[in-house]
Amino acid sequence: MVCAPAVLAVSAMGPASAEEKSPEIVQPARRDREHFIQRAFEMRRLAQQRGDQAYGAVIVKEGKIVGEGVSGVLVKPDPTAHGEVEAIRDAARRLGTNDLSGCEIYSTAKPCPMCETACYWARISRMYFGASITDGGAPRYPSC
Repeated sequence: MVCAPAVLAVSAMGPASAEEKSPEIVQPARRDREHFIQRAFEMRRLAQQRGDQAYGAVIVKEGKIVGEGVSGVLVKPDPTAHGEVEAIRDAARRLGTNDLSGCEIYSTAKPCPMCETACYWARISRMYFGASITDGGAPRYPSC
């Protein structure tokens, strides 16, 4: 099952304010790594359609997508609005916690040091990235 881009565009944007409820995330027909990375690439396409950098990510907990992120670095403009950080923000808002223990992140590219550090501080358990679904392991806090 492929989700309509219009539905994804709404859910990937998130609410306008903290009080506004986020639209429900449409789940893939199959809940496996291939479909989760496919959704991350759908987020990437949305970023490109909006005129932003080609990055996207999703956060998964217990086989369910709980956060989506579309790069917003250029269109927001916000230098920290990488796809991974936006997915972390979305998941934290939806779950009502900054502790994303037990979650995995699926990203279209290897997370940069800022994004990996955000994954570390959010306590994300594992990172997967790229079309080959490379297992990046647990996030590490890069030293300076």
